[in-house]
Amino acid sequence: MIGLGYRREFADEFLTREHIKPDFIELAPENWMEIGGYWKKQLDKVVEQYRIFSHGLSLSIGSPDELDFDFLRRVKEFLKAYNIEIYSEHLSFSKCDNAHLYDLLPIPFREDAVKHVSEKVRQVQDFLGRELVLEIVSYYTPVAAEMDEASFIRAIAEESGCGLLLDVNNIYVNAFNHKYDAYEFIDQLPLDRVRYIHMAGHEQVAPDLIIDTHGQEIIDPVYDLFDYTLKKIEPVPVLLERDFNIPQMEELQQEMDRLKKIYTKNTRKYESAI
Repeated sequence: MIGLGYRREFADEFLTREHIKPDFIELAPENWMEIGGYWKKQLDKVVEQYRIFSHGLSLSIGSPDELDFDFLRRVKEFLKAYNIEIYSEHLSFSKCDNAHLYDLLPIPFREDAVKHVSEKVRQVQDFLGRELVLEIVSYYTPVAAEMDEASFIRAIAEESGCGLLLDVNNIYVNAFNHKYDAYEFIDQLPLDRVRYIHMAGHEQVAPDLIIDTHGQEIIDPVYDLFDYTLKKIEPVPVLLERDFNIPQMEELQQEMDRLKKIYTKNTRKYESAI
């Protein structure tokens, strides 16, 4: 099952299905909650045709701030109103002292951070009445690390009971930038907690630095890592992320077709699972 992020720039394409034919769509709740008028009508139309998953932007689960329960209440109402099957967010923080930082900053790989994040995840899950699915984010420098990244992620998943969003490109980017083996990293994760996969492109800006941009085509080594990952897990939805430098719709469909080919090859024995 291969999906695509719903964007206003080509919203009509999702309804006509003339050039793109995703199996599901992904929404950012913050962009659509409590919307009215023309775009509310468009959203209602597209929801009639597709399964819907969501990927949030501003929960800031790693922030030292208390959770914003008014925000979570509105998220909960939105998820229920549109029968949204997955609510995913980022294992990062983007807010401090109620100031939005407009970036996804890494959480220190520390035991006290594990406890802090796990407690907040449990609060979110209890309030929403559903599993929170957290994305392993790209980062460019570790902050006060006392444990390795895979152990940090594994500990949070175990203590909080959350699901994981495996962004395969993020793992490739981190492995390249921090000089570790992406395949070994995949093997160290609690793969039974994976609920969702993102696939995207990146940009190499220096011989030793890759930036996660969501603005380029997926490269062959990331497809290879995706293939390897699917062999390790049961089927989950896979999203093609493209946020910038949007190509022709036919090119997006070609990327989805390539993802679908790899997905189908690895998941035939699970055909009825999702």
